[in-house]
Amino acid sequence: MNWLERLEQQRVIAVIRAPSYRLGLQMAKAVAVGGIRLIEITADSDRAWDLISELQQELPDCIIGTGTILTNYQWSDAVSSGAQFMFSPHVDVGLIGKSRSIGIPMIPGAFSPTEIVTAWQAGAASVKVFPIHSLGGADYIRAICSPLGQIPLIPTGGVNLLNAKDLIGAGAIAVGLAGSLFPKKCLEEEDWGLIATIAQDLIESLKPQVLSEKQSFY
Repeated sequence: MNWLERLEQQRVIAVIRAPSYRLGLQMAKAVAVGGIRLIEITADSDRAWDLISELQQELPDCIIGTGTILTNYQWSDAVSSGAQFMFSPHVDVGLIGKSRSIGIPMIPGAFSPTEIVTAWQAGAASVKVFPIHSLGGADYIRAICSPLGQIPLIPTGGVNLLNAKDLIGAGAIAVGLAGSLFPKKCLEEEDWGLIATIAQDLIESLKPQVLSEKQSFY
């Protein structure tokens, strides 16, 4: 199964920015129990590269990648850790090309139509539209998909349990969620069961038969 097929099947990427190694492990395991199979560990997480390597051993059914890749040094560390996909908050044609050459999906962050097209033409596996809350949410995705519907878009930055379905319905291939998957109270009380339930409910709400619209990218 290729990257776009995985996105269409899953629809959700759990974004984990972990202040501690132990917390990162528990957060990832909780969303995996809930059915999320695409998990991003940001590069600024505690011991991010060790965390990615361990999660790949403990969660073999999941695809573990990384995000917030800003430099060539981080890119190299991510590759060494075994990261299976990479997100960046910006368009770096060099990083996109390097990732494509070794078969790792690189998903750069873009804001405008020009940045989105530039990233796609450079070989991005898909394009992260960020921050979506500042751009108008589902209305922006719908407007962008009108002329650029061939480009698979992943909105992040302001995606929550309430607007995720609207963003998919507007044409996004998948969404990236961070804080809304991990309520502060759940983390403080280590209520991993509730986090798993939140993840499961989100996955269920985004199944093809539940959505009012469905965009195909392959």
